[in-house]
Amino acid sequence: MNRTGLVIALSVGVVVGVVFGVMPRLDLAVSAPFYDPKTHDFPLNGHVWTQYARNAARALITLLIVPAGLALLGRILFPRRRILIKYQAALFLIGTLAVGPGLLTNSLLKNHWGRARPIDVTEFGGSSRFTPWWDPRGDCPINCSFIAGEPAGAFWTMAPAALAPPQWRLLAYGAALAFGSAVGVLLFVICVLVMLFYKRLFMREAESK
Repeated sequence: MNRTGLVIALSVGVVVGVVFGVMPRLDLAVSAPFYDPKTHDFPLNGHVWTQYARNAARALITLLIVPAGLALLGRILFPRRRILIKYQAALFLIGTLAVGPGLLTNSLLKNHWGRARPIDVTEFGGSSRFTPWWDPRGDCPINCSFIAGEPAGAFWTMAPAALAPPQWRLLAYGAALAFGSAVGVLLFVICVLVMLFYKRLFMREAESK
């Protein structure tokens, strides 16, 4: 990754990390609108449209990594034949996805950083204590809350953005950051809007009765 992309990625990570590190209970405030104390659950998480959004994000990542895999396979099977993607670029894309979202996120941190998921903390009806993101001493035994797997995969798109032509690279970085932020934040905004809509709808029905 070139210097610009590295600076952008590190800057975003540092700012978000500092904000939630200094104000850890902001995490609870962000999650609270989704929680239903009557059912002790986050009901909107099971809506069909959230699954569609997640599947669309996974599909986009797949579309970006499959050509790299095919290029690397073609290089191995037909070393003399010209391929559309340089094998160095293919190795870079496959390696960053495997090491970042794959090994570091889902194998190491999520299984060894004991931060409980929101549904499991006492503030939302669970039995585990809430811990800030920087504290690994939580009660979660495996597949824990830190770090989020889907946003990690979405922000991996910074890697293909780094391979874009120089004149398009800044735009590619912006698109990658927007995509990663959408996976981590946009669903939250949509959920809030849906909840407000249903709340107003139920209030109108109650008033009409």
